[in-house]
Amino acid sequence: MTSRSISPVQPTIVAAKDWTPTSWQSKPIKQDVDYPDQAHLSKVLEKIGRLPPMVAPGEIHRLRQQLADVALGKAFLLQGGDCAELFDYCAQGPIEAKLKVLLQMSLVLVWGARMPVVRIARMAGQYAKPRSKPTEMHEGKEILSYRGDNVNGYDPADRTPDPERLLGAYFHSAATLNYVRAILAEGFADLHHPSNWNLHHVKSSALRQEYQGIVDRLTDALDFMKTIGADPNAGGAHSESVPSTLNTVDIFASHEGLLLEYEQALTRLMTDPANSAQQKYYNVGTHFIWIGDRTRQLDGAHVEYFRGIENPIGVKCGPSMKPEELIDLLNILDADKRPGKVTLITRYGVDQVEKYLPGHIKAVQESGHTVVWACDPMHGNTKQSVSGVKTRHLIDITKELSQAIRIHKQMGSHLGGVHFELTGDRVTECVGGSMELLDAELLDRYETHCDPRLNYEQALDMAFLIARYQEKQRGFSGVMSL
Repeated sequence: MTSRSISPVQPTIVAAKDWTPTSWQSKPIKQDVDYPDQAHLSKVLEKIGRLPPMVAPGEIHRLRQQLADVALGKAFLLQGGDCAELFDYCAQGPIEAKLKVLLQMSLVLVWGARMPVVRIARMAGQYAKPRSKPTEMHEGKEILSYRGDNVNGYDPADRTPDPERLLGAYFHSAATLNYVRAILAEGFADLHHPSNWNLHHVKSSALRQEYQGIVDRLTDALDFMKTIGADPNAGGAHSESVPSTLNTVDIFASHEGLLLEYEQALTRLMTDPANSAQQKYYNVGTHFIWIGDRTRQLDGAHVEYFRGIENPIGVKCGPSMKPEELIDLLNILDADKRPGKVTLITRYGVDQVEKYLPGHIKAVQESGHTVVWACDPMHGNTKQSVSGVKTRHLIDITKELSQAIRIHKQMGSHLGGVHFELTGDRVTECVGGSMELLDAELLDRYETHCDPRLNYEQALDMAFLIARYQEKQRGFSGVMSL
């Protein structure tokens, strides 16, 4: 009898129609970088294309599932981090500070909403910076604009685009992700325990008492979990069989997909974790990637690239977005209308929300798409301070968020998440909040190389604010105030 070998079944490649990782190159592009040494650029991109993935398809799939829950009103999205990361932020202190504030914010939100919180950090790749102009004036001379650490240097003498910085972006992102995974596996999430919180920055005694009340109730809830054996760290007969959900969490990475050559090099054909008989295209440089307001042209290179990847994607949505354009964009990016595939990150400005958000909500409702609605109350509220630097006022941020929640509710929609530019450090870049930061104090620790961020205390203010509203909504109709 002659034995016959059975050839393994080849997986089916599933991709968007007429799409490849390079098809964007045939489209007009915005915010591209002109590298003087194209041969050097090609060599660097070839190397990046051989380097291992930074994230796995299974992680991307898990985030897709969680965002589907957000789109269906079963979970809440918290996305936050730096406007533009610096390579110098790839260090133990800055990484831990950012994780701590996101974890603490998420715990407050879980308590307020009584639902899971999906945590996405603007981290481990948010190095690129879109600019309104390619050049700027410095000491009477026209020089290239700073485009982010993965393109050129902040120092005016270091503005020539350098391909080696793309390699730097890869390795700094990989190192950041590696450390995040390591400390989360070791129980870093225990730092979100309320006993580690300090509310001394809250100058209003009444507000401090209210915040402390929330923390006390959180502490009581965690103590109760320990008493009944639901906290594995507390020991007891049930501790071995209970998953460590109180100190192990998911934190996903995200960045704006601006430099398409870099994103293409990190786009790989990989096995679908939900169907091993299929292979799909994943951007393995991050979990979640978004299109900025300057690069969302329907016939543009960025939209073409984004329509072909399996990652969940975000779209910045502002006053210049026409309702009919929004629907065309959704039909291109998510032709199958999958819940949570697209997150619409609205950014209008406090005086523009009422004018534009209702039209966008109505258009999406009529289109049949089930999106995640997230409010970015930061970008539309940037002002020039008396001190001469850009700033944002907490009162404007609060008002835009409040209006977005109210409008969604009135229209039978729901705001599924928030998107903040923030840091875990005690910087002084935004005015107001419970610490009552003044314009005159901005220069004390104004450290951003891009847009102003909420500091640790102000970020917690926003979490407490949303939690108070969510708590009231569980019993009666309330309004947000700070």
